[in-house]
Amino acid sequence: MSNVQAASALPRRDQIRREAARLFAARGFLGVGVDEIGKAVGISGPGLYRHFSGKDAMLADLLVGISERLLEEGRRRVGEAGSAPGALDALIGGHVDFALDDQDLIILHDRELLHLKEEDRRHVRRLQRRYVELWVEVVREAFPALATPEAGPFARAAVHAVFGLINSTPHSAAPQSAAAGDGDKGGLPRDAMASLLHSLAQGAFAAAAVTATAAATAVGAAAPADAEAAATAATAAAAVVDPVGPGK
Repeated sequence: MSNVQAASALPRRDQIRREAARLFAARGFLGVGVDEIGKAVGISGPGLYRHFSGKDAMLADLLVGISERLLEEGRRRVGEAGSAPGALDALIGGHVDFALDDQDLIILHDRELLHLKEEDRRHVRRLQRRYVELWVEVVREAFPALATPEAGPFARAAVHAVFGLINSTPHSAAPQSAAAGDGDKGGLPRDAMASLLHSLAQGAFAAAAVTATAAATAVGAAAPADAEAAATAATAAAAVVDPVGPGK
C-alpha cells in the first residue's frame, strides 16, 4: 500500500504531519522540500500552504505538539492513578508507547530542534522541564529513599537516564513494518521491547533509591566536601539527556 493510500483516512493536516515527520526523520529537515511533502500526501506543494505557512511551521507544529502531548498525557495518567507506584508505572507505560510508536519524532527532535525558531525552541524546552518535574515528583513519592532533599539529584539523574534508555528504541527496536518478523533480523518485536523497557525503567529507579540510601549512609562518615561532590555529580548527570531526544 502506498503512503498516500495508507494516510488517506486521516484528516489532511494530520496526513501532512505524519509524512513531514517521516521525511524529515529519514532525510533531514534541510533535505526535504515542500513539493516532496505534498507529493507524499497527494497534493501539490503550494496546496500545503493552506494548512501550514511553510516547513518551519510544520517543524514547530511537530516538536511543540509532541512536547505538549507528552505533558498533557503524563498529567492525565498521574491524575488517574490510585497510588504513587501506579502513577510511575503509568508514566513509564505512556513514554514507552511514545518511543515505540513515534520513532520518527524522536529522531526528528534529536537532529532538528536547532532549526526551530528561538521562541519555539524555548517553548519546547519549557514544556520538557515541566514534564521532567512531573516525573521527578512521582519518582520521589514512589521511592521514599529518593524523597529527602539530599536524594533529589539522584532522582533527577535517574529520570533523565530512563528517558535516554527508553528513547534509544529507534536504534534497537524492530522497524514497525517488520514487527512480526524475525527478531534476529529486525530487533525485538514491539511488545517484547515494551516489556523490556518497562522492566529496565523500574529497575533503574529502584537502583537509584538503593544508591541514594547508600550515599546517605556514607555521608555521616564522609567529609562535607565529599558529600557535596557526590550531589554535584548526580546533578550534572541529570543534564545530559532530554525527555524526547534519544540517548547518545
